[in-house]
Amino acid sequence: MMKQQTAFGSLLLLTTQLVAPQALAAAVPNTRQTSTPPAGQTVAPGAGGTQAMPQTVAPDSTSQQAETEADILEEAEISGPGSGDAQEDIVVIGRNIPNIVRATPQVVSVLTTADIARTGEGDIAGALTRVTGLSVVGNGFVFVRGLGDRYSSSLLNGLPLPSPEPLRRVVPLDIFPTNVVASALVQKSYSANYPGEFGGGAINLTTRAIPDESFLQVGGSVGFDTVTSSELGYVYDGGSADVFGFDDGERTVPGFIKDAGKNNTSVNDPNMIGQLSNAPTTLLEENYHIPANWSGEASFGTSFDVGGAKIGLIGAGGISNSWRTRAAIQQVATGADGGLVSDFDRVTTDNRIIVNGLFGLGAEIGDHRLRVTNVYVHDTLKQGILGQGDEENFGIPGQFGVPSFIVQNTNWFARQLFTSQAVAELDFGAFDIDLRGAYANTKREAPYEREFRYVYDPTVRDYTNALNTPSSATIAFSDLNEDLWTGAADFTYDFDADRPLSVSTGYAYSNAERSSSRYFFRFIGPNNGPVNATVAQLRPDYLLSDYIIGTNGITLRNESVGQGAAAYDASLEVHAGYVQAEAEVLDGLRASVGVRYETADQQVLSQGAIDPTNLSNNYWLPASTITWNFAEDMQLRVHASKTLARPQFRELAPQIYQDFESNRQFLGNPLLVDSELYNLEARYEWFFKRDQRFTLAGFYKRIDNPIEAIAFVAGGSTSLQTGFSNAPQATLYGGEVEFQKYVPLDFVGEGWSTARLLLLGNYTYTQSQLQSGNQLVPSPILGAAPQQSSLVFDDGAPLVGQSDHLVNAQIGIEDEESRTQFTVLFNYASERVTNRGPVVEGTRLPDIVEEPGLRLDVVFRQGIAIGENQSIDLKFEGRNLTKTRYQEYQIFPNDVRVDTNTYDLGRIFSVGISATL
Repeated sequence: MMKQQTAFGSLLLLTTQLVAPQALAAAVPNTRQTSTPPAGQTVAPGAGGTQAMPQTVAPDSTSQQAETEADILEEAEISGPGSGDAQEDIVVIGRNIPNIVRATPQVVSVLTTADIARTGEGDIAGALTRVTGLSVVGNGFVFVRGLGDRYSSSLLNGLPLPSPEPLRRVVPLDIFPTNVVASALVQKSYSANYPGEFGGGAINLTTRAIPDESFLQVGGSVGFDTVTSSELGYVYDGGSADVFGFDDGERTVPGFIKDAGKNNTSVNDPNMIGQLSNAPTTLLEENYHIPANWSGEASFGTSFDVGGAKIGLIGAGGISNSWRTRAAIQQVATGADGGLVSDFDRVTTDNRIIVNGLFGLGAEIGDHRLRVTNVYVHDTLKQGILGQGDEENFGIPGQFGVPSFIVQNTNWFARQLFTSQAVAELDFGAFDIDLRGAYANTKREAPYEREFRYVYDPTVRDYTNALNTPSSATIAFSDLNEDLWTGAADFTYDFDADRPLSVSTGYAYSNAERSSSRYFFRFIGPNNGPVNATVAQLRPDYLLSDYIIGTNGITLRNESVGQGAAAYDASLEVHAGYVQAEAEVLDGLRASVGVRYETADQQVLSQGAIDPTNLSNNYWLPASTITWNFAEDMQLRVHASKTLARPQFRELAPQIYQDFESNRQFLGNPLLVDSELYNLEARYEWFFKRDQRFTLAGFYKRIDNPIEAIAFVAGGSTSLQTGFSNAPQATLYGGEVEFQKYVPLDFVGEGWSTARLLLLGNYTYTQSQLQSGNQLVPSPILGAAPQQSSLVFDDGAPLVGQSDHLVNAQIGIEDEESRTQFTVLFNYASERVTNRGPVVEGTRLPDIVEEPGLRLDVVFRQGIAIGENQSIDLKFEGRNLTKTRYQEYQIFPNDVRVDTNTYDLGRIFSVGISATL
C-alpha cells in the first residue's frame, strides 16, 4: 500500500532558511521537490520535513514553469487501500495551489527575485516597504506593524547579524543591494525554532546560491535628484579614496588621541595637536554642481558536476555613490507654549558610498546540501553641514540683522559588515539534520567629527570663534567593533503515519561581544581663555593650523566623560533549545506547536564610575499556530505565542552617540530591563488562483515594560537629546488586508495577447496604547533619579514608531513575451511618534512626531534578447514623484508648530542598463 502525505510541510525555517516561493501541493513522503522554478526566482528544493537551502536560477535560464493545478491534481491518483491495481482519485482539500505563503504553518510574506525586480528598488529595505505591515524608518530600519526595530530581527540565510550602527540592534537593510539578495521572507507569527527576540517579526534574507545555468551579469545606472543634483551643497576634501568610500590614511587617529581618551587626560602639547589632520577634514566648501548618483554591479554563477556531486559558485559585487542635500529647519522648544530656545536652518550634504561583495560555494551530494557564503558590505557617509540660527539667552535673536551663530560640521561615518557562514543540510529520508555556523564582524569608525561654532561680534562686524564657550571648536573620534559567533543544530523526523507528523528539536548558541569608544575634545584658547580677536576671525582650517596652535598656546581639553562613558564593553551570550511538532490533526486541520527555552547573560561595562549593567534571565517561550482548510481555496489561521525584547547595547550603554540623520544625540540608560510580549493573531486567506490571493487578519499584542525613546534637553543645553526608559505596559492591536490579482489583457487587442495587469494592494491599521500607571521608571537622563511613570508617559499615547495607517499599492502591466514591465507604486504611512516629548520643569511637552506622507514611484523595465541566452535590460525609475517632504515636529496648544527636523526631498529620476551573458 502506498501512502501519500500532503506537503503542508514543516517548512520550519529552522532559523536558517528562507522558505520557497513555491511548494508542491501533494508530494510523496520525504522526497525533495524536483520541479524547476520560473527564471529568476528562488526556491527551496525541499518541500517537506526540514527545508533545503534556497537556490537561485540564473536570471535568463530557460527552465520550465512549475506544475499547474491540473498537473498536481492528476498526480494525486494513487493506489487505494486493498484495491490491488485499481486506481482511486484522492483530492487533498485546500492544497491545490503551490504557494509558499499558504503552505507554511506560519504567517509569512515573501519577496521573490521577480517581486524585488518589479519594485525597481536598489536596496532590500526599499523593496520591503511594499510588504503588508512594513515601513522603513531612517536609513533602512524596517518596522513591522508599527513596532520599532528593537522588536524585529534581521537574519541572513537564517543566521543573525550584528549591526554596524550603534543606534540600532538590527542591521540597516538599505546596505544590502538587491543584486546579492535572491529573496526575502518576513515571518510575522512566532515559531519556537526562531530566536526569542521576536516582536513584530523576523526578516530573513537569502543570498543567491547554486545556479542551474552559468551566467554573467553586469549593469549600471545614473540618477538625478531635483533637490540635490547640480544644486548648491557643502563638501570638504577628505582623502583621495573618498569616492570609493575608503579612507586613504588622511583620517588615521594618532596614538596620542587614543592614549588621552583611554586615560581621560587632555592634550597640552602644541606639537601633538598640530599632527591632527587639518584642512582636508576641516574646510567646508560650496559646491554649486553636486554630482549625479551612479552605481555599478556585476554578478556571475556557474555549476558543474564532480563525481556524484554538483558544485556551484556564485559571486556578486557592486558600488553605489549617491548624494543628498537637505535644507532643514531644526528648532528646540522648552516652553509649554512652544517658546523656542534654539532656531536653526541647516543645510546638510550627504555623500553615501556602498561597496558590496558576495562569494558563495555550494555542493549537492545526493539529497545532501552544503553551502558556504561570504558577504562583505562597506557603507560610508561623508557629510558636510552648514547652519545658521539663534539661541535663547544669547542676545536678542537677529538684533544685528544677521543670525547670532554660524555652525559648521564635517563628518565621516564608515560602517562595515563581514560574515562567513557554513550550512550543512543532511537528508536521510525521514530524518533530516541541519547544521549551521557563522562568524560576523561589524565595525563603525567615525574619526574627525568636527564642529565649529562662530558667534557674531558687532564690535568687529564679523563672526568669530574665540575657542571658548559659547563659540568653540570640538572634535570627536568614535570607534566600534562587534564580533558575533553563532551556531545551531536542528533535527527533524517525519513519522510514517496515516497523517503527516513531524517532530523537530534543536539547539542554538550566540555570543556577541562589542567594544565601543567615543573620545570628545574641545579646543581651548591660552590659559583656558579666548584667543585674541584677530585669530578668532580666522576660517576653521587657519584657526587650527599648526602655526596658530603653537603660537597661541591652544590646547585640547578632554570632555569625554562629561558626555557619559568614554568607552564601554558589552556582551550578550544566549543558549537556547526548542522542541516543535507539526501534524495534520484532522482532515484540513493542521497544528504547529512548540516551546523554546532561552537563557541569556547581557553585560555592559563602562569606562568610568558608572555602575555596570548585568541582565541574566531565563524564559520559556511557547508558540502555537492552528490552520484550518475549511474550503478548497481558503484557510483560517489562529496564532498565540510569548516572545521577548532585550534592551539593545546602545540603549544600555551610557555613551553619547551622534545620529547623522537627525543631527541629534542619543544616550543610553543602564537601568533598562527586558520587555515581554504576548501575541495573538487570527487570519483568513483565500488563494483563488495561482499567485493570487486575498487575506484578512487581526492581531493583538500586550507588551510588559516596553522601551521608549524619550527626548530631553540637558541642563544648560539648547539641543534636543534622546534617552530611553521602560514604560509599565502597552497594548497594540490592529488588522491588515491584502489583495493580489492578475488580469489577462488579451481582450484589449492582438498585441496584448501575452500581457497581464497586476493589481496589488495592502493596508494595515494599527492602534497602540501606553499604560502609564503610577510607578517609578528609569529616568532617560543619565544619573537622574527615577521618575513617576505618569510624568514621563501619557496614558493612552501610541508607541514610538507606530503609524495608524500603512498603505501600499502596485498597478502594473507585464508582458513576458515582449519582456516589458511597467509598474506604478504607491506608499503611504500616517504620522508616528519618534520621541516622547521632553519633561521641562515638571511638565511633559508634546511628543515629537514624524509625517512620512504619500509617495508615488514608477518603474519601467524592458528586456531585449540579443542571443539564445543573452539579453540586455533597460530600466527607468521615477521616485517620490509627489515630492513629499520629510517632516518631524511638535504641535503645542493654540496650534503652535515647532519643526524639530523638516526638509524638502527631491524627485529622483534614474536610468539603468544591465547585460546578461
